[in-house]
Amino acid sequence: MSQFKDINPHQFSELRATQPNSILLDVRTPAEFAGVHAEGALNIPLNILNSSTISSNHQLQKDAPIYLLCEKGTRAKLAAALFLDAGFTNIHVIEGGTQAWITAALPIVSSGKKSISIERQVRIGAGILILLGILLSLTMHSGFLALSAFVGSGLVFAGVADWCGMGLLLAKAPWNR
Repeated sequence: MSQFKDINPHQFSELRATQPNSILLDVRTPAEFAGVHAEGALNIPLNILNSSTISSNHQLQKDAPIYLLCEKGTRAKLAAALFLDAGFTNIHVIEGGTQAWITAALPIVSSGKKSISIERQVRIGAGILILLGILLSLTMHSGFLALSAFVGSGLVFAGVADWCGMGLLLAKAPWNR
């Protein structure tokens, strides 16, 4: 099985001129994409990607260079694995994602609206659930500490496995569409 290749935003910018058939896909949520995205990027959110939907998309050629980016790179790597599983052979991940793209002063499209990234939403949600578990355990029943322990365990798992179930759930929330 092939592996995806990492490329930094400057390298991609230089290559893009010589590869007119290359595709830049942003796998963030539509709300994040609408806030700011790399010029020329198409948006296909990670939460709707799977091997069968990728394979059935006839606009994408299996040997065409496809460049993936998200906010920082984690979701793009997950999307790269899906593309490779679907038989695509020329997959690249933009290192550092949209943040690195902006830092590199490459062209962007911005609506001026700032959306809250999925990563921040996870931190906010986890913090609220942990506080709620502690408050309920102090005022109602000590068993509510299990909520805080569950969320804390989930955060540890997300850090170790580089996979966050809460993030995937939040990506499907109405405000992220």
